[in-house]
Order: sequence, then C-alpha cells, then structure tokens
Amino acid sequence: MSSIDLAQADATAIAAAVRARQISAETVVRDALDQIAARNPALNCFTTVLAEQAVQQAIQIDQEIAQGKHLGELAGVPFAVKDLFDVAGIQTLAGSKINRDNPAATQDAALVAALKQAGAVLVGALNMDEYAYGFVTENSHYGATHNPHDLSRMVGGSSGGSAAAVAAGLVPLSLGSDTNGSIRVPGSLCGIFGLKPTYGTLSRAGAYLFCGSLDHVGPFARSVRDIALSFDLLQGHDPRDSVCTERLPEFCLPQLNLGIEGLRIAVADDYFARGGEPEVFEAVAAVAKALGATRQVTIPEAHRARAAAYVITASEGSNLHLEHLKTRAHDFDPATRDRFLAGALIPNTWYLQAQRFRQWYQQQVRAIFAEVDLILAPTTPCPAPKLGQQTMMLDGVEVLLRPNLGIYTQPLSLIGLPVLSVPIQRPNALPLGVQIIAAPYQEALILRAAAQLEAEGIVAAPVASQG
Repeated sequence: MSSIDLAQADATAIAAAVRARQISAETVVRDALDQIAARNPALNCFTTVLAEQAVQQAIQIDQEIAQGKHLGELAGVPFAVKDLFDVAGIQTLAGSKINRDNPAATQDAALVAALKQAGAVLVGALNMDEYAYGFVTENSHYGATHNPHDLSRMVGGSSGGSAAAVAAGLVPLSLGSDTNGSIRVPGSLCGIFGLKPTYGTLSRAGAYLFCGSLDHVGPFARSVRDIALSFDLLQGHDPRDSVCTERLPEFCLPQLNLGIEGLRIAVADDYFARGGEPEVFEAVAAVAKALGATRQVTIPEAHRARAAAYVITASEGSNLHLEHLKTRAHDFDPATRDRFLAGALIPNTWYLQAQRFRQWYQQQVRAIFAEVDLILAPTTPCPAPKLGQQTMMLDGVEVLLRPNLGIYTQPLSLIGLPVLSVPIQRPNALPLGVQIIAAPYQEALILRAAAQLEAEGIVAAPVASQG
C-alpha cells in the first residue's frame, strides 16, 4: 500500500519510503511504467521503454531490503535518460536514423551506471533533437515531444524528452546534456529544475558527444534537494573523460540549509535585460526581490560570446559528422543536416578567433565573480512557443525561433559556468525559468539560493497534468 503520492513525490521522498519499506520498489516502478504507457502516446517523451528490465531490478531491490542490506540514496527511484547516453543492450540513437545501424551498447554510460549504483531504476531512453543540435525536440525521425503543460506547445531542446518526462511526473529524475542551453531551455519551458554543472565536473564517458569543448551533462528534477543529491552522487574524476575533474571538496546537499546570508547576488543587465517578453524580466525581478539582489552587473560582449559559441558548435559538430554528411546526407533530419552543412563551410580562422575570444571572455567574467557570488538572468526569452512555430519576435524584430530560444544560455555555456534554471511559480500560466549563475565549481552557492527560493514558494515544479 502506498503511503506517498508517487505523482507528486520527489526522488528523495520515494527512496526514503522504499528504504523504510513503506512502499516497495516494485510498486513504484510498476506505477511509473503504467503512467508511461498511459501518457507517453500523447507526450512522446520516450524512444525506448525498458519495462521488463526495470521491474526485475525493482524486485531485486526489494529482496535486498528484506535481507537487511544497505541500499543507495536513490533506492527504487525510477529514472530515464536522454537517448545519447549508452544503455547496455540497446542502441544509442542520439535522435538519429543513422545510428539505428550501430550495434547495441555493451555497457552503461558513466552517469547511468552511477545512478544505478545508487539504487535508481532505469525505465527508458528519451526523445531529443537529432545529435543534440536544436532547441525544440521536433524530431523528423521520432516525432515531436509535447509540453505536458499544454500539448500544443513545444518543450524546448535538445533534452526535451528528459524535461517533459519529469514535468509530467512520469519519472522524478532524468539526465540530459547541455551544449548551448539544452538542459536549461527545456527546463524553463517545462517548469522544472535543470542543472548545467561546471564543465568537466560530470563524466561524459558513454555519452554521444556533439561538441566536445562545450558539452556538459546534468540532471533534471522537481526539487532542489534532488538536484543536489544527484549532482553529489554523479560528480567525480573519470579517466575515460579527459576533461572530467576531481570531486568537489564539499557535497552540495548538506549545504542547502545554510541560507543566503553573506552571498553577493546581482542581476545581469544590458544583453540579458532586453529582447525577451515582459513576463521574462518580471520573473527575474521576482527572484531578485526574494534574494535581496539590488545590484546589477554587465557581462561584457555577451552577444559576441553567443556568436563564438555558435561558431565553435557548428564547426566541431559538423566535423564530427562529416563522413555521414558526405555519404548519407539524406538520412539526417533536414534541419540538422542544413546546419551541419553550413558549419562545414566555416573557415578555420573563424574557429580559431572564436577560441581566442573565449579565453578573453573567460577572464572578463572571472573578474565579475571577484565582486559577486551569484548572477541572475532569464533562461528563455518567452514561455513555450507553439509546436511547429518557425519565428519569434525579439525587440520588435521577427527572427528565426530555433536558434534564438538560447539567446540567454549560449553566452554562459561558452566558458563552462555552472547554471541552474529554476522554475518560477506562475499559477495558471505557462512555465518560465530563471538562471542562477556562479563561478566554476560553486554549484553549492547556486543550490543554497535555489533552496531559499523553494522554501519561500518563489520557485516550484508542480507536476503537469496534460497528456
């Protein structure tokens, strides 16, 4: 008999109930699978559901608990992963048709293995933009993922399936990747927490990379404590990923109750204070007021940082797929193919100049963080657009939608800063996120501020009911 509302409970609460034998892991997992079977046809979050495997793992967890064995912090918690993480026994599609020809993965990606080691139960792989190149998750091969708050609207991308599955309550925890905003944008549009950690803190081993010098991996969740717990469990050195660093000196979860006293918090102005719809900046103002942030800072040349991120992304991404662009161009998603082809034509001098600018830009932002601890900025310029929408208005000018959903996220990805998109409490309105940004390796400061906002009811991630 369940003593918790599985649709509303976060991963921490579910695991505690399973370990205390208030509910069985099998019950939790079967309930998640039932929800997926009933609601995924409308939402289209999953590309693969691992029902039999998940139930067997849950049964084993219950047996081990009955034997008095100590299980991990996520015992019995269902989770799912963006379909670019290797899962032993299935193909890693990365949103593509071409990858269907690849053999099944022989072992789990590092982060998948880590969550399983903590007792979490993998229930499936999730839809995404092809090869993680996009902000919409409208995939020509596997269909569009629908926003659980309004099925006529998009979820953002490229980790759209990962965000939608958590927002819909199908799973309390999922994994995504973020090159230029692919965790934060869908986190904002779906109304959940999405963490892009410091570049190199979480291993990308076993993840299908898009742009190696910009790719991050990270979690989605419905509570701050779940984000902190999962980050603590996942971080640490991995020799299989050349950029993966040592574990941070302190865990984040124990620091959530420290509050914000002494934290120097500012709001990003200039580039980050224009272009979006009014409600976007109202959300930032609400967060700033709750955190007592009255100072403003200017992140210099953010527009050039965004351009540099584009050049690096397009150049590295197209180079990765160059052989298939030559031989199987017709098998790409047309939107992805065209951007890769354009990237293949970028001169080497542009790429080198973008990397040089990146070093300069990093120094400028480092100087800002000598004066402040956290910076607030919008996550997206608008709430979720309609599915199929091609253009949007920015500063009164009609522009293409796909590249511009990431206008506020791309300049921050360029230098690997840790950023959490928090969902603003907006009853009877579409979700919106605000970015909380810190200097490298200062995730704990971000999570302290987010915990304060959550405690005050400023941010929350209620489960969406549509689908």
